[in-house]
Amino acid sequence: MSIDHANLGRLDLNLLVAFDALLTERSVTRAAARVGLGQSAMSHNLARLRTLFGDELFTRGGDGMRPTPRAMALADPIRLTLAQVQSAVLQREDFDPATAHRVFRIGLADSIEVAVIPALIERLQAIAPGVELRLSSTNHMSILEELDSGNLDLGIGVFDQGQTHHKRRHLYTDSFLCLFSPEQLEFAPPISLQDYLRWPHVLTSLGEARGAVDEALAKHKLRRNIVVTTPGFMAVPFIVRRSRVITTMPSRLARYFSEAFGLATSPVPIELPNFTISLLWHTSFDHDPGHLWLRQTVAGVAPDSSLAL
Repeated sequence: MSIDHANLGRLDLNLLVAFDALLTERSVTRAAARVGLGQSAMSHNLARLRTLFGDELFTRGGDGMRPTPRAMALADPIRLTLAQVQSAVLQREDFDPATAHRVFRIGLADSIEVAVIPALIERLQAIAPGVELRLSSTNHMSILEELDSGNLDLGIGVFDQGQTHHKRRHLYTDSFLCLFSPEQLEFAPPISLQDYLRWPHVLTSLGEARGAVDEALAKHKLRRNIVVTTPGFMAVPFIVRRSRVITTMPSRLARYFSEAFGLATSPVPIELPNFTISLLWHTSFDHDPGHLWLRQTVAGVAPDSSLAL
């Protein structure tokens, strides 16, 4: 496609930057601060954007500025365009981990933090002492927004969703194991389906009262007794060690807790699907030398890294 230089020459790229900031923040004041402008300047940019696109773009609502359908249709093309400009023009040509001082923000669940981060930190201390990681809890429901807003550089988790400006790289595949205290329950693995259903369960979930286990049991018209639901895995081994309960969790985490807390693991007595842990990032970082180095380093220390694509 040929470039219409005459018309594009009249377009101020700063307006697209302002549009993306307004879409991200849903507030003129916050968008102005994000870009480094005064509030009046951002209001002026919004007026110019409305003229440029012939649409109101943003309307006032109780929860902030609401994008119109036209604004939502423009969101992905404009963000992808800005990402390509940033990648082509602003990124540095090289990245030397031995001398670099850079902060990377990674969103991941605590189960993956246990599986990946200790080996990653060990590797960074050896080859990139000036690199800092800032970790935060995230999930499949919030990860896309956090990547798009620039709050995160990278996500690690089970991600089945994404848009054209999101990239994914598989790290490893995991399965499930049961974890319990043989002293509390007074039996040895493997656990039977009868015992699995007889004893209470700890469920790890972000608010939902059902998990993969419950979906599998429902296919056989079976139910388990869930006595506590928690959003993270870190407290689970302490509960299991002191209570007559069973939990089902990713196999790598279960084996770690088994060794660290003197607990027992067992195959789950009902068929459950395996799941894949992946990296997820915004395409604007595709050719960023530092980000590329980080992705390769994470893949290199991840469990079963030889299977990473």
